[in-house]
Amino acid sequence: MIPTDEAVALLEAQVAQTETVEASAKVLIEGLAQRLADIPAGSDPNLIIGLADRLRASADALTAAIVANTPAAPAAPDVPPGA
Repeated sequence: MIPTDEAVALLEAQVAQTETVEASAKVLIEGLAQRLADIPAGSDPNLIIGLADRLRASADALTAAIVANTPAAPAAPDVPPGA
């Protein structure tokens, strides 16, 4: 078992990393939303498709990062039937 102060330090580092990733995702999403809102009516559809592709790629990267950094759920304890 690791000492409590070391466990707290590890947890603080993980919280800081998570907050950084969340803040980056927020900036990314807000920026893309604003760019989509700024597209003038009657614009080139290729512009819209390009932004949609960027949004999809960003979402895929964010999803991959979340999956890669999310620990697996602990296994359910073996409970005999009727216990």
